[in-house]
Amino acid sequence: MDWSKDLSHEQETLKKMTDAIIHRGPDAEGHWFSKRAALGHRRLIVIDPEGGLQPMLYKDGNDTIGLTFNGEIYNYQELRKELEEKGHEFQTKSDTEVLLHAYLEWQEDCVQHLNGIFAFGIWDERFGKLMLGRDHLGVKPLFFAQRGSAILFGSELKVLLSHPLVDAEVDKEGLSEIFCLGPTRTPGHAIFKDIHEVRAGHYMTFTSNGSTTTQYWKLESKKHVDDIDTTVETIHSILQDTVKRQLIADKPVVSMLSGGLDSSGLTGLAGNEFGNKGERLHTYSLNFINDEKDFEQDFLRFDRDEPWVKRVAEYVGTKHHSIELGSDSLIEYLLTPMRARDLPGVGELETSLYLLFKEMKKDATVALSGESADEVFSGYPWFHQEKFLDAEIFPWSVNLWYSTEILSEDFKAKISPEKYQKQKFEDAVAEVP
Repeated sequence: MDWSKDLSHEQETLKKMTDAIIHRGPDAEGHWFSKRAALGHRRLIVIDPEGGLQPMLYKDGNDTIGLTFNGEIYNYQELRKELEEKGHEFQTKSDTEVLLHAYLEWQEDCVQHLNGIFAFGIWDERFGKLMLGRDHLGVKPLFFAQRGSAILFGSELKVLLSHPLVDAEVDKEGLSEIFCLGPTRTPGHAIFKDIHEVRAGHYMTFTSNGSTTTQYWKLESKKHVDDIDTTVETIHSILQDTVKRQLIADKPVVSMLSGGLDSSGLTGLAGNEFGNKGERLHTYSLNFINDEKDFEQDFLRFDRDEPWVKRVAEYVGTKHHSIELGSDSLIEYLLTPMRARDLPGVGELETSLYLLFKEMKKDATVALSGESADEVFSGYPWFHQEKFLDAEIFPWSVNLWYSTEILSEDFKAKISPEKYQKQKFEDAVAEVP
C-alpha cells in the first residue's frame, strides 16, 4: 500500500515478492493492482479449488475491497449461514469468500467471529484503509514494514526482503534476540531492523493518517475448579469438535503420529471420524536408522517413538507410514528449514520434520498434529523441575548457554545476554492477565 505513489504498474516488484514464497503456495498465484494498493497471493489449495482464487475482490460501486488470506476458517460454514441470513450472497464455496463477507458485515470486528488459523490483509478503497489481522495464537505468520508512505506485508520475511525499499539489516536488538532468546522471539519482533510482526490475537489498521493496533483476544489466567471427570469430558468434547472441523477439506488429510499422548489422542479421534465414513486414516512417523541401537534418553525424550507408534496405529487401525532417516539426509537438508524461516531454528529437529513433511506431501495436503499440547498440558520438564521453575528467565533459555559460547567477550558485553533474557522474561510476565 502506498498513499503517495501509483502502484498500478508495480507488476515486477509484486511478482518478485510472491515468487519468494512459491514453496508456501505452489498451486496457484494471483495479483491485483490499483492506484494505491497491490495485492499478491500464492495458494495452497485446501478448500474449493476453483472458487477460492485470490486475491478475492468485492465491488461496492466504484470501489473495490480486496482480500489476500493465508489459513483456514474452521467455522466458515456456520458463518456463511449467518451472513446469508443477513442478506449476503456467495459465489463460491470457499472460506476465503466467507472471510471477505465477514469483513463487509462487521469491518474490523470480523476477527471476533472467526474460529481458525489465519493471517490476512484487506484493502478497502471506500475508506482508503488497510487491515492486517492474525489469528488468536499466531499460528499463521504475518510481517510488515513501513517505509515512508508505503506499507509492505507478507507471510514470510523474505517477501519483504524482496522489495527494493527493504534492506536485510540486523541491528543490536535483533542480534540479542537471536543469541539470547533463540529459537523463540519476543512477540512482535522480526529480528531485521524496522521490520515487525503483527502479534497474535491482534489486528492493525493503516490509513494516510497513521496506524492503530488492537488486541482482540488474550488468554486469561483462572483457577481450575472442575473435578477430574468434568475436566476429561470438557477436553474430550473440545478436541472432538476441533478434529471434526479440521478434517473439512477438499484435499487428502493425514495425521502425524509419534506415539505420545497428544498425537495418539488426535489420531484416535480422527480415526473414528474416518471409520464412520468407511475410510481409513493414514498416519506418519519418523524413525531414525539404527535408532533401536543408538537411542539415548535426554531431558525431552525418555523412550523411542516407534514401539508406541506401532501400538497406536494397530489399535486405531490406521494405514501407517514409517519414514526412515539417516544422518546423510539430515546433513544434506540441514539449512533448508533455516532458509524457510529466514532465521536460525532448532537444528536437526526442524530438518527431520521438514523431511517428514516432504514425504507426507506426496499423499496429502493437510496433516493433523499434536503441536503445542506440551505447552497447554505442561508436558515439558521445565513445568516440573526446580532448576527451571526457580530461573528468572524463560525456562527453555536455561539450557541455551551454548548459544553465546561462540561469541567474543566484547560482543557479549554489547548485547548483555543475561540482562536481556531477564528483561524480556519480566516483560512477558507483566503481560500475564
